[in-house]
Amino acid sequence: MMTISAKLFSVNASPNLLNLVIGRMVLLKFILFIGLFIAGAFILMGIFSQKGKAKGLINGRLADVPSTPNAVSSEGDTQPERRVAPLEASLLQVAAAIEATGGVITSRTDDYISATYMSRIFKFIDDVEVREENENLCHIRSASRVGYSDRGVNRRRVAVIRSAL
Repeated sequence: MMTISAKLFSVNASPNLLNLVIGRMVLLKFILFIGLFIAGAFILMGIFSQKGKAKGLINGRLADVPSTPNAVSSEGDTQPERRVAPLEASLLQVAAAIEATGGVITSRTDDYISATYMSRIFKFIDDVEVREENENLCHIRSASRVGYSDRGVNRRRVAVIRSAL
């Protein structure tokens, strides 16, 4: 019994077999090209996300969440589907919870903290901001810097911070 490679290089190779093998090679190259293109796009978005910074306080409140579904906030005027409950803790306790869960604090004042979290594979940066309303209540905002959807990452991050308190 002849192997496929022997059949391809024989003088009597079937044109159908040649077409099948060539068609599969073209399809594999196309799939590889698309995969590399998508991976490259994600790498570029990861690099782009590293150049931004947190929104900061606007009129003494955390910034509104964007129109894209990649952020959550506890501020009162946030849409219900993007709303999370405020944290019942002091700013100092929240800061410790952020650091314990892998966040890096980038800015701190008496009533505000901004921190970043970096994804493992593509190095996307997400911002977490906390505003202390009173001694035992802090509002939190977690948002992705790039992309359309976060697939629930920011909501889960707030839950992890809450559980670390």
